[in-house]
Amino acid sequence: MPRIASLLPSTTEIACALGFQADLVGRSHECELPPGGPELPVLTEPKLDPAAPSRAIDAEVRRLVRDGLSVYRVDAERLRALAPDVILTQDQCEVCAASLPDVEAALAAWIGSRPRVVSLHPRTLGDVFGDFRRVAAALGDPERGALLAGRLARRAQELAERAGSGGPRPSVACVEWIEPPMAAGHWMPELVALAGGRALLAETGAPSRWISLEELAAADPDRIVVLPCGFDLARTRRELPALSERPEWRALRAVREGRAFLADGHRLMNRPGPGLVDSLEVLVEILHPDGEAPSHRGTSWERI
Repeated sequence: MPRIASLLPSTTEIACALGFQADLVGRSHECELPPGGPELPVLTEPKLDPAAPSRAIDAEVRRLVRDGLSVYRVDAERLRALAPDVILTQDQCEVCAASLPDVEAALAAWIGSRPRVVSLHPRTLGDVFGDFRRVAAALGDPERGALLAGRLARRAQELAERAGSGGPRPSVACVEWIEPPMAAGHWMPELVALAGGRALLAETGAPSRWISLEELAAADPDRIVVLPCGFDLARTRRELPALSERPEWRALRAVREGRAFLADGHRLMNRPGPGLVDSLEVLVEILHPDGEAPSHRGTSWERI
């Protein structure tokens, strides 16, 4: 079986969902493993303080990128010592996790047979399902990828059919960063549509983009979902005053009418793995409060 080094949470989650947990030999600093497994060596670390306020994180990321520097370090020596056969990484976002150039730099002095590097770049839900197949094929068992993709695609379709019978489609603004605000792109507008809503301020497959509160007010969404990348509910709750204390935020119709929500932007929503189908279920619960009893409220989402 392959020896796998996974350098971001989504690829670790994919490897585990495919049944390759026992073959993981190293992980990123942000990866969570299912309970019961052994601890794995950590192969990455950020060059900034992840506990800093969202405004400070944004400023430091902009400085690093402006200076041509990576946001993360890859421990090349430890990676070499683990001798993985396959390294799972991404070339989608230099801010979210160690990127393909970071891995290539770590492998520059590699002597002997180099591991296979599988770099993911998903933009849509279909891309994510395709990545299940890509990773499974790289790990030597493509059938596992087809089975996982098929099972989750069927569940997503069932959720979409349930949501589609819920009447009017509310307009929805998904806010991916708090200070400064950012509208969530990539797969999020697609998930909103599947959940029975109409996404505002972003397009399926397009990158997330910075917005102003004036732009958010002009869009006048029926629902607002705040889901900062890398933040769980507790962290988002702590950061929220940067938005909620601004008069422009308090004046928004969705906020005044009690239709603004927080959602888990760390394990769900922004992580392109199997959890995106759980993210779809969270959106169905938020957009259709008169539907079935919510199973994720209080753990993966809450009303502001």
